[in-house]
Amino acid sequence: MAETTLTLDHADPLLLFGTHDVHLKRIEAAFPNIQIIARGNQVRLQGPGYALDSIKHAFSELVSVAGRNGAVTAGDLDTILAMATAVPRQSSKGVGNVVLYTATGGMIKTKTPGQVKLVEVTRKDDVVFAIGPAGTGKTYMAVALAVAALKARQVKRIILCRPAVEAGEHLGFLPGDFRDKIDPYLRPLYDALEEFLPADKLSAYMQDHVIEIVPIAFMRGRTLNSSYVILDEAQNATAMQMKMFLTRLGVNSRTIITGDLTQIDLQNPQQSGLLEAQAILKEINGISFVYFTKMDVVRHRLVKEIINAYERSEH
Repeated sequence: MAETTLTLDHADPLLLFGTHDVHLKRIEAAFPNIQIIARGNQVRLQGPGYALDSIKHAFSELVSVAGRNGAVTAGDLDTILAMATAVPRQSSKGVGNVVLYTATGGMIKTKTPGQVKLVEVTRKDDVVFAIGPAGTGKTYMAVALAVAALKARQVKRIILCRPAVEAGEHLGFLPGDFRDKIDPYLRPLYDALEEFLPADKLSAYMQDHVIEIVPIAFMRGRTLNSSYVILDEAQNATAMQMKMFLTRLGVNSRTIITGDLTQIDLQNPQQSGLLEAQAILKEINGISFVYFTKMDVVRHRLVKEIINAYERSEH
């Protein structure tokens, strides 16, 4: 057991804890193994060390939201608690913990050790690479984390991008204008967002540019502050594109880069920016690499067998 005292500076306890301590009671329910004693802006906590880390994170976010918005709503608290309790610190036993509550009351949960690790490292590092085979939920979980951060007002917008690299198809033969031609490449990102947000809310966010879905080429020259930025299918970004993308990151922003090194569609696979980034960025403090395996596959049961068959063939 460990004990610590938090001083919640520059925050009105009534805003933080709610009328008749309604917010505080919900925090206590979310952390049943923590004893919480609140006196003014002093909060004494006693419980397991890993749980103390999580509840301190929750109080920090609570102060931040109250400071930005002048209030803490029930929805704010839902998202803060979901993020704070997503991954227990002590091990990968956090499978099944909630990352995001959807508008319909559904719960997006971690399902595999790889997903648990991804959620865990995004708490401490602003740049995270998620690398592994198809079907492991890399993109799905990355988008869920971005939406959770937006709902908690940790960021002001979400930018999702992909390389528009052809995997045996040809853009020129697709019907429509340029936007029509690239939309099929961005469709998996729309699919994930549509599962997490109601259609009218998603449409409003996109119209107001709170959420953007763009090809990586459209990122050049931008500086992205207070943003959650996701680069999907990063194995198909060139080394120059990867460097350009990573240097867009601005103040109070974070990014997740997902990719599968077994599915490089570039004419010269050695030009993959993901391969290069993996080699030259791994020692930088604040950048993490999470490696998914076929044990993390959460699609149809045959996907794992398909991956195994291809691995045997390649060997």
